[in-house]
Amino acid sequence: MEQYLIELLKEYGYIVLFFWSILEGEMGLIMAGLLSHTGDMNYFLSIFVAGLGAFTGDQIYFYIGRYSKKYMRNFIKKHRNKFALAHLLLEKYGWPLIFMQRYMYGLRTIIPMSIGVTRYDAKKFAIINLFAAWVWAAITISLTYYFGEEILVILKWAKAHWYYAIPIVILFLGGLLKVVHNIQDNILDKEKRKKRKKKQASIDS
Repeated sequence: MEQYLIELLKEYGYIVLFFWSILEGEMGLIMAGLLSHTGDMNYFLSIFVAGLGAFTGDQIYFYIGRYSKKYMRNFIKKHRNKFALAHLLLEKYGWPLIFMQRYMYGLRTIIPMSIGVTRYDAKKFAIINLFAAWVWAAITISLTYYFGEEILVILKWAKAHWYYAIPIVILFLGGLLKVVHNIQDNILDKEKRKKRKKKQASIDS
């Protein structure tokens, strides 16, 4: 998959990076960072294009949440807990959540959709989202660019020793998913306990 993406980026460059940033996330940016490190792509232009792609993707999700009411009703039913968590985080953190959501696995599409469902100002969201997208692209591409040589060595080792690399990656991703889900469940449970306490306190008073 990485080799195919690298070849696409080398041949079609920034067009692929733009659309890949709309559809997916870090993989395209990591490859762009590596290709910037090797001189096959321009570092600053890669950040600019990737940020625009990420911005476009979140704007699409935001307007789906705002205007596709029928679709959203069905979608919310399927992802009730995630939407509840997204609204809780939005209520707690406000606009900084637009920056934070790009690093929150499992909520990256849910959060802009859930913001779209609310009365949050569309222009304000667009401005914050644009800067958040460029910051996210800059951080990801810059880290890959800076540690490019080390990453290339690791990829070369993983390719030569795939029988070790595959189970390591599976275990790492599985552990990461478990940790993320546990954190999300704990936040929701904590909020539910708070609401029950408030409700009980109002009854007692």
